[in-house]
Amino acid sequence: MLKTVLPLLAFVFGVPCSFAGAPAGFEKLSLKAIKAAPAPAEAPAAPSPETPVREWTLMFFINGKSNVEQFALADMNKLEAAGSSDKVNVVVELGRMKGQSNDTDSDGDWTGSRRYYVVRDTDTEHITSPVLLETPKADMGDYRRAADFVQWSKKNFPAKRYMLLVWDHGWGWLDPKAAVFAKPQARSVSHDFENKSYIRTTQFGPMLKEAGGVDVYASMACFMQMAEVVWELKNNAKVIVGSEEVIQLASFDFADILRRLEAAPEAGPEELGGMMVESFKSLYSTPEMLDQLAQTKYGVQLSAIRAGKLDGLRAKLDRWAELAMSVNDAAALKAAKTGVVRMEIGDETSDPKKLISFYADLGNFMEIFASGMTSASPLAAELKQLSLDISAYLGSELSIAQTGFSRDRAGKDYSACRGLSIDIPGEPGKLIEIDNKYSDLSFAKESRWDEFIDWFASQK
Repeated sequence: MLKTVLPLLAFVFGVPCSFAGAPAGFEKLSLKAIKAAPAPAEAPAAPSPETPVREWTLMFFINGKSNVEQFALADMNKLEAAGSSDKVNVVVELGRMKGQSNDTDSDGDWTGSRRYYVVRDTDTEHITSPVLLETPKADMGDYRRAADFVQWSKKNFPAKRYMLLVWDHGWGWLDPKAAVFAKPQARSVSHDFENKSYIRTTQFGPMLKEAGGVDVYASMACFMQMAEVVWELKNNAKVIVGSEEVIQLASFDFADILRRLEAAPEAGPEELGGMMVESFKSLYSTPEMLDQLAQTKYGVQLSAIRAGKLDGLRAKLDRWAELAMSVNDAAALKAAKTGVVRMEIGDETSDPKKLISFYADLGNFMEIFASGMTSASPLAAELKQLSLDISAYLGSELSIAQTGFSRDRAGKDYSACRGLSIDIPGEPGKLIEIDNKYSDLSFAKESRWDEFIDWFASQK
C-alpha cells in the first residue's frame, strides 16, 4: 500500500559511449529513439570485455502497472537527477499500463515494460535514459520477471555488490484475494493490475534464489519490514531495508541516496542500508513534512536490518512464546495489546482506534509487556528479562539503522518503534479478504510464533 500525506490509497549494446556514467559498450539513445524503440526488443548481447566491474549495481524494479503509475514515473525522474556514475550502475525496469485509476499519458503513454540504464539529466518531467530492452506484454506481478531482471542486470552490469529495490504497493505477509483487483484502492505486493497478479510472500525466497541473491534487498512498498516477510528473504540477502508502516507517496529521496553512495562508492551493504535510512529521515523530518504528517495523523518508519541475525531473534522468540503461554500474565498481555504501535492496515472507518490491526512493532510490544508484568514466579522473572533482551537485540544486533517519528491518529509515537513488526492479534474484526494462511509462511513453519498468536487470539 502507498499513501500520500493527503491520503491516497492505496513495487543494444554498441560502441563505447560518451554520456555520463555509462559503461563502455553502451550508446545513449535520444528521447525520440526511446519512444520509437522496437517491440519486442531482442535480448542484449553479453557486455563487451571493456565493460568495467563497478563497486555497485543498483537495480530498481518499479512496477507502475497500477493506480500509482504517475508516481512511478516521478521516481524514475528522481533517479535521473543523480544517475549512474563511474563507480555505480543504476538500472531500472519500469512498467506501466492503460485504463487504470490515475492513468497518465506522460512520457509518450507507452505500455508494457522497459529496462533502462539510468543517466543523469536535469529534466524533471521526462525520462531521457536509454531503453535497453522493451517488453510490450510483461507481467510484473510474476516473481520470475523480477528474478530475470536481476540476472540480466548482473550479466550486463557486473559489480562487486548488488542491491535490488522493489517498488509498488505492499501488504506485508498478506496475499489479498484476486477480487481486490476490481477495486481502485486494492493493495498487495508488486501487483500488476493488467495481469491481475502479484508477488506472493512465499515467492520472495525463490525470487532471490533464482536471481542469485543480492547484498541489499529494499522495499519501496508498505508494511514489508516485518518478521514474516524478512524471514522469506534472509537466505538470499545480507541487508534488508524497508518500512513497518505505510510509506507516503513522497517515497524515497532517490537522488539523495545515489549522491550519498557516489560520495562513498566503496561502502558495504550495511553502510548503504544506513545511508538509505538517514536519507529517509532527512526527507520526512523537514518542517513541511512533519506538519503534513501531524495534520493527517500519520507516523513514518524505516529500518535496515542484518539478515544474518534473524535466526538469533527466532530462537529468542521461541523461548518467549513458550514462557508467555505458560506464565499467562493477563495484565501485561492486555497492556501490550492495547498500547503497542500498530500499523495502518485499515482506515478511520474500518479501524477507527487502530486496535484491530494485527501488524505491530515487536520491540515496543516487548517493552510494554515487560513493564506491565505482575506475575512473580521464577519463570515470570525469566520472561520479563527475555522481553527486555529481545527489544535490546532488535536495537543493537538486528538493526543497522532505524528511524521513526510523528504520531498516528491513535496518538502512538513512532519513535517507540524498534525496526521490525510482526503479527500480533488485535481486537476482533476483518480489514481485508485474505488469499493465504499464516501457516503457509516459512516463519510459521520454522518458529513457535504461530502457536503464540493462535493462543493469544483465544484469550479473553
